[in-house]
Amino acid sequence: MRDDWDPSDDADHPEPDDDGELFDGDADAVADIACPYCGEVVEISLDPAGGSVQEYVEDCQVCCRPWRVLVRYADDGRAEVSVLAEGE
Repeated sequence: MRDDWDPSDDADHPEPDDDGELFDGDADAVADIACPYCGEVVEISLDPAGGSVQEYVEDCQVCCRPWRVLVRYADDGRAEVSVLAEGE
């Protein structure tokens, strides 16, 4: 998990191939993250088909406060996930 990553900075991200697939193998479908509010580590589901750069809001499974989730997939399907407190 990185706190300094901004998806708008990412110019080099995978493009779908002729079959519409983004990655040549298995892409990460889950990530363990620490809630920026309560600090609990929880597992969240990722959607590799949602694109190589994603940003969305999800609530903490423990304290129910909203996070801003940033996901960037590398060419090999490895996901880099950052979670920020909503409004940061």
